[in-house]
Amino acid sequence: MRATSTAEGRHGAYRQEIDHFRRARRDRDWAACWRYLERAHIIAQPLFRLHLSSHAEMLKFAVARGDAREIFGQLLRIMLVPLGALTGQLPAGNTGRARVSAFVPMTVPDDLQPYVRPGAR
Repeated sequence: MRATSTAEGRHGAYRQEIDHFRRARRDRDWAACWRYLERAHIIAQPLFRLHLSSHAEMLKFAVARGDAREIFGQLLRIMLVPLGALTGQLPAGNTGRARVSAFVPMTVPDDLQPYVRPGAR
């Protein structure tokens, strides 16, 4: 598979999760909102810009919800994204939320496995 199709597949999957997030937000289903943002983060992690975008989406949602802990956590993670990209130390499956360590790998949902394996789409 070509590198461009790899990035295109990942971007498409990311956009799909963000679309689900936006629908859940319209429906005021806050738990589903976070679930879709977490899934988007897992997909986005290996791509610098997409990874930053996932944390920016989380930050905007945290601000809208008035969640101080999450706001602080997302600001910290936004600062850590460049370091993770430079060192290659990105914990697979990490959901990107403030309630979990930014350094701990987590179980990856089966349907997202293709996006975290080496050479992933």
